[in-house]
Amino acid sequence: MPRPAVTRMVEDYVTLIWKAYEWPGGRPATTDLAEQLGVTASTVSANLKKLARDGYIDYEPYGQIVLTDAGRRTAVEIVRRHRIVETYLVEALGLTWDQVHEEADRLEHAVSDLVLERMNAALGDPDRDPHGDPIPDAHGHTASFPSRRLEETTPGDEVSVVRVSDRSPELLRYLTDRGIVIGTRLTVTAISSAASSIAVDIDGESVELALDAAEAIRVEPALG
Repeated sequence: MPRPAVTRMVEDYVTLIWKAYEWPGGRPATTDLAEQLGVTASTVSANLKKLARDGYIDYEPYGQIVLTDAGRRTAVEIVRRHRIVETYLVEALGLTWDQVHEEADRLEHAVSDLVLERMNAALGDPDRDPHGDPIPDAHGHTASFPSRRLEETTPGDEVSVVRVSDRSPELLRYLTDRGIVIGTRLTVTAISSAASSIAVDIDGESVELALDAAEAIRVEPALG
């Protein structure tokens, strides 16, 4: 029996599931999917059952949600489109990194393959988007960029910001206001679990971040 046509609902769900696993240590949960999609948990459960029936995921209620090969192919295609569009909006149109996620959500389904690949070529075939997320290539392969969470560092470490979660525009603006963007070099000066904060030095200026904000930041050792 042929698989039903890929709908916007299918694309949205498999993409969020794929991205949950992509973020180091992450995994999809019904409540988290409901929050991101703006629907009830019961709606998510019903749609997950439909996705399983149609062959996009393996799923049992209260169990792990796993993409099938078909689900993974669909997710990677949409993620590639989304991240190329985000990059184009920043590089060519001058939007900021906190503005592009919702815009790309609207455009990723409408842009033709021809226009998408012209965008990609104009950008020079980038391997990361404005948030440092890897962009799958035309064959569906995603490069691996080793990194660690900012709160996994120790005082004295000199690191560069290489990836920031794009789930919250407010958080991206919060970080921008404190001089933290992709490529920012900083030195960790203190981590306090009691105060739920981490202090860093950026070009001689001390900046204190809440630990829940630091959870969205991934870094690698600074070079040079």
